[in-house]
Amino acid sequence: MPGQLGRRRVVVTGLGVVANCGTGKDAFFDGLFGPAPVGVRAVADFDPLAWMDSKEARQTDRFAQMAIAAASMALDDAGELGTDPLRTGVIFGTGVGGLETLQEQITVLVQKGPRRVSPRLVPMIMGNAGAAAISMRFGLRGPCETVVTACAAGTQAIGGAFRLIAYGRCDAVVAGSSEASIAGVGEYPSIGITAFSNMTALSTSGFSRPFDVRRDGFVIAEGGGSVILEELEHARARGAHIYAELLGAASTADAYHITAPAPGGAGAIACMELALEDAGISPADVAHINGHGTSTPLNDLAEAEAINKVFGTPGPPVTSIKGITGHSLAGAGALEAVAVALTLERGVIPPTVGLEEQDPEIHLDVVTSPREFTPGPVLSNSFGFGGHNGCIVLGPVAP
Repeated sequence: MPGQLGRRRVVVTGLGVVANCGTGKDAFFDGLFGPAPVGVRAVADFDPLAWMDSKEARQTDRFAQMAIAAASMALDDAGELGTDPLRTGVIFGTGVGGLETLQEQITVLVQKGPRRVSPRLVPMIMGNAGAAAISMRFGLRGPCETVVTACAAGTQAIGGAFRLIAYGRCDAVVAGSSEASIAGVGEYPSIGITAFSNMTALSTSGFSRPFDVRRDGFVIAEGGGSVILEELEHARARGAHIYAELLGAASTADAYHITAPAPGGAGAIACMELALEDAGISPADVAHINGHGTSTPLNDLAEAEAINKVFGTPGPPVTSIKGITGHSLAGAGALEAVAVALTLERGVIPPTVGLEEQDPEIHLDVVTSPREFTPGPVLSNSFGFGGHNGCIVLGPVAP
């Protein structure tokens, strides 16, 4: 049902992405069909100087550099918005903010003393640095907010942006998320990788295998994604290219455990059901699910069980792009929103790369090779430490 009573319709008119498989929407989407990489998924060719001068780059943590790059690409893709700056917002997510800068400056403190610690430390590590930088760069004076809900942050940021437009506060919002927490400092390994490794969350094989019987943890990644959301009639009036309509969004909490999913997936089930209700559709209307699919033993199984409870067995075709991208923590939801928008535009579902032998306890129709489909509503799931759940529903623009 396009547009719920009393609210405005929201569409996606711009896409930007920085990922290990490609920077820019076309390179990124093409990369989702490539071979499975091995090991940490760094964006090896990312050059912040393509989006800022050397001074700004030195004073900006890598996670915020990626946020700026993704938002810049998305705004260029959308074209001239022509919206009132006070009615144009920014909502961006991150999980840990400037962790690389924090590690670097603690190393400076220990090795060189307190007087050598950078006076830029606080503005470089604060989680809202990405959103603030986007707002300042483009003169966007509407709501400027940061979502910090672990791996659900990107999806929840997009959901929050959707509501700002749907209920009349904004006419356009730059939304997304970014994360960069994998670089070490000198002789010291990355504190982010070390911490996840010590809690046994990371794959020891270096392969991301969503829903595979051999999955042994997630492969950590970095990256950022951005979507431009805009009120439908405003987008049509200016002749914007429209990728998809954002039909609904939901957010719930497990209220169970700081890292483990709730037994039976109660929070995830509620989030999916609420997102469908918000979109005005039923489970039978969903044409595809972009799964969270991190490649961890517990979370993949819990997500599969939750999907079965909402959609039946096996349910709609499911894919996880994390076999290619790895898991960029808070960045994941925004990367996946970009992937869903392009999936809808191009009529093909990317495969779940790395899946060779599906876990017999997972009863899903997991896409393992490119699959053409008739575009319809797509549900995108993100679930994070802390019990945070976020779901959005995108679909073709109805009349």
